[in-house]
Amino acid sequence: MLPLLLLLTRPAAAHVLNTDLSKLSRTEIFWTYLQLGFTHIIPLGFDHILFIISLYILEPRLKPVLMQATAFTVAHSITLGLAMYGLISPPSAVIEPIIALSILFVAIENIITDKLNPWRLLIVFGFGLVHGMGFASALTGLGLPQKDYFGSLISFNVGVELGQVSVILLCWALVGRWAANKSWYKQRVVVPASVVIGLIAAYWTVERVFFT
Repeated sequence: MLPLLLLLTRPAAAHVLNTDLSKLSRTEIFWTYLQLGFTHIIPLGFDHILFIISLYILEPRLKPVLMQATAFTVAHSITLGLAMYGLISPPSAVIEPIIALSILFVAIENIITDKLNPWRLLIVFGFGLVHGMGFASALTGLGLPQKDYFGSLISFNVGVELGQVSVILLCWALVGRWAANKSWYKQRVVVPASVVIGLIAAYWTVERVFFT
């Protein structure tokens, strides 16, 4: 467990794009940004991975978590698009701590509640708006090709969604498929996992507020 904690508390590596986008076709640009979106979640997006896991483990059936993921996707698509078109300019120094706090919030909720409440969709949507601004920070550093600005934005977003769905399906295959209906699921899976995720998120919050 300690090596995992040390790995997850390390900062994620930055995207590097060693390609001259002006020489690529629109199809090549689509695949390039699709891959960038996917790798922004797996393996680079430790914080986003933990958020998705936190959403999943409380109610480990696929339908509820996919509903939450849909609300999250719609929300982060809105703010990602607004930020990339220059309509909003969220400061990273504010957004990154809030992302960490969103993970901490969901982890704590998992511990203190026994069921998925309907209002959680609204909370997930709100946090999705914040996470979308975090995605925008990654894209701002890379830039978007002028020849297909909108298309590359969409393909990046699709890549992010594929990364999130991959995390959900992996959680389902490893845990939800066989443990969801067990009487010990809450105490042996939800609580320990949420405690670990909450501790990591708390560490990130302090680090991003005071040391970044």
